[in-house]
Amino acid sequence: MGLELGIELIRAEAYFAAHEELEGEWREAPGPERDFLQGLVHVAVAWFQAGRGNRPGCERQLEKAERRLRTYRPQHRGVDIDVVLEDVARARELVESGSLELEPPRL
Repeated sequence: MGLELGIELIRAEAYFAAHEELEGEWREAPGPERDFLQGLVHVAVAWFQAGRGNRPGCERQLEKAERRLRTYRPQHRGVDIDVVLEDVARARELVESGSLELEPPRL
């Protein structure tokens, strides 16, 4: 239930709650799934940090999300990783330009 609920919370823009839910799932996951789940945790935290106005925190989380998720392309466990990575790349460009007004990630 952790993955599905975590994704639903991201869709609801409840990023902190999504982070908590996905982190619980990540801690229990077998080795091969850990990077995938941690990548989604980084997505949630990046958007949470943007909402708090924490540009350095957001930038770090976006970079970590991209690094952890790219090996799961194009899709993993029903998540379109290519789309998530497009959103992460778009968010990185926006943050680099000085804005933290991120569109919600498409999960």
